[in-house]
Amino acid sequence: MKAMVVALACLVLPLVGQSAPRTDQGATPPADVALAHVRRGAIEHLPDGEALRRYTFEPAAQPSVRMTPAQPWRGGELRMRVQNAMPWAVTLAVDVEGSAGAHLHATVGLPAGPPQTLVVPLHATSPRDFGMQAGPPMPFGQAGQRIVLATMVEGAASLEAVRAVQFSIPAPQAEQALLIGATGTSAGDTPRAAYGGIVDRYGQYTRAQWPEKIDGDAALRTRVRSGPSAAAPARGDTYGGRPDVQAKATGWFRTQKVGDRWQLVTPDGHPFFSLGVNAVAADGGRSYVQGREWMFTSLPPTTGKWAAFTGVGDSRRDTGASRGLGYDHGRWFDFYAANLYRVDGTGWRDAWRQRTRRRLAAWGFNTLGDWSDETIARGHRLAYTRSINVAGDYANVATGYDWWGRMPDPFDPRFKAATERAVGKATDDVRDDPWLLGYFADNELAWAAPGPQGRWALAVGTLRGEPHSPAKQAFIAMLKHKYGDALRLGVAWGIGVTRWEALQPAGFQAPVPSEAHPAIAQDYSAWLRTYADAYFRTVAQALHRHDPHHLFLGGRFAVRTPEAVAACAQWCDVLSINVYADLPQHGMDLPTLHALGKPVLVSEFSFGSTDRGPFGAGPVPVWNEAQRGENYARFMQAAAADPAIVGAHWFQWADQPVTGRLLDGENAHFGLVGITDIPFQSFIEAVTAANAATARR
Repeated sequence: MKAMVVALACLVLPLVGQSAPRTDQGATPPADVALAHVRRGAIEHLPDGEALRRYTFEPAAQPSVRMTPAQPWRGGELRMRVQNAMPWAVTLAVDVEGSAGAHLHATVGLPAGPPQTLVVPLHATSPRDFGMQAGPPMPFGQAGQRIVLATMVEGAASLEAVRAVQFSIPAPQAEQALLIGATGTSAGDTPRAAYGGIVDRYGQYTRAQWPEKIDGDAALRTRVRSGPSAAAPARGDTYGGRPDVQAKATGWFRTQKVGDRWQLVTPDGHPFFSLGVNAVAADGGRSYVQGREWMFTSLPPTTGKWAAFTGVGDSRRDTGASRGLGYDHGRWFDFYAANLYRVDGTGWRDAWRQRTRRRLAAWGFNTLGDWSDETIARGHRLAYTRSINVAGDYANVATGYDWWGRMPDPFDPRFKAATERAVGKATDDVRDDPWLLGYFADNELAWAAPGPQGRWALAVGTLRGEPHSPAKQAFIAMLKHKYGDALRLGVAWGIGVTRWEALQPAGFQAPVPSEAHPAIAQDYSAWLRTYADAYFRTVAQALHRHDPHHLFLGGRFAVRTPEAVAACAQWCDVLSINVYADLPQHGMDLPTLHALGKPVLVSEFSFGSTDRGPFGAGPVPVWNEAQRGENYARFMQAAAADPAIVGAHWFQWADQPVTGRLLDGENAHFGLVGITDIPFQSFIEAVTAANAATARR
């Protein structure tokens, strides 16, 4: 294919990889360049002779440079030589226009420093295509160049030709200068280079350094074994409660309210603030390797001593979490467990449990959170929690969000039977254990969906269901009881319904609530409460039959509605809410929760950064490791100060794999320890101090 030569203004700028004379003036540009709130400056030559022109983006809504080639560019990637002339990173938005109005969009961060090559694949792509939620940091080095790859490109499936490209800086508050050089398209597979060889034999990211990174087995053993050799002296009573305050001792964990403050109370009768950690388990380092072996520099063999750390899985599900995720089945390798074996040999699991138990105590934790290895806690001076995971062939309802799956239909008799089985299994061996704090019911169910109308997603999804849906029939029966005549419903909702049979077909398009028809929101709200009551009542009644002693800790809410939370408060002992915000009061409506008259457990919270290996920082990112500790301390101080909050559980014990966990490709730096089991020392120091202060509250 013949190379196209592109010019910006009066400077001939070649396609990447082509040569061109240094021409400053007088050339006829083969591409049209349009500027909006951008000033074109002089051509500047770098020491190696490369020529780039300065463009100054003025403060405006979207200052932009738009290039339209005389003939469409063809190739697999758009490439542009660019230098950020500012001393800080600049956000650059790229819009690529193809035939018939097709577009691709990307947003990249251009770091300050020397020139780099910006690469935008001419097809929609994201890190999920490569099996992970967050892609590798940019820039990276390739053939002596700094490459900034747009890892997230949205829009058309692909573009065969580029008819125009626009570069803009979204709403700069001050002038921003970029030096732009050769621009065009070329063949190539830069994404494969960007993702290639990014993980070493220990599961660490290969292209960065940080204090806890190791380069050999000896260093690994030394760093892992350098932690506390014995558990810290017990703080408080046997269970970690405050011994200076005495309440009624029942032999079980319970709740009580003193004045306006809720408290957990230990079996010995002392106030207890639950300081917990989620996912304290040895199997969190599993990541799929099959088909993407090229991402790893040194994978162990699947035979011999390493066979215990490899397996075959399949994470393909009809859920939002797995939708569009590449490399989601096949052979996996467990980097975390393999590192534990490198440290302690064949007895690694028991050694890890003992070491982890000492660490949790030394760092001020008194509770083992959800999805954890209970052997660490049971009988070892550490409270723990357990999940009731209801599964079966009962009906379900789609909300459109369905991140972990569709909502269970509590009106289906098969759900009640499945709940009875699940509760019986969950309680069978622990109903007489005083160290059990309580039970959670499921996790992050899709009570709502994102967006302004997301609150009503479960009601709309119920009416959209199949005619035989038990939930749909229950909703219609509720409407019949209220309105009697379907025509009255049609008038109240502003829809052309005159017969109840009109609601029966699958795919019924329920109306969106509006000010003109307030009855819609009223009826949807009543249904949401009815639905949630049915779910939590079924779980609570089964739990009370099988285990009357331990606490029902609620449903680990993520997306939620006021109706679901109120129903849960009616049936549970403690409301559990996963809070991803800088402070508890910014992630939940605490005044409303106070009015519900139940204590609140923050069942998940976390802060992540990208300076310790994994590419993701999670829902609440901070700039660096130091800020993780600062934010932890502020969050815990605010949690302990609120009269309804009785505990907070950190998510999670260890960092997630660089290439993504099996479940959904999540690959964030959440850990107290890394994939090597080495603690993040500065963070641990901040956590220990904050936990000590919280325990004294």
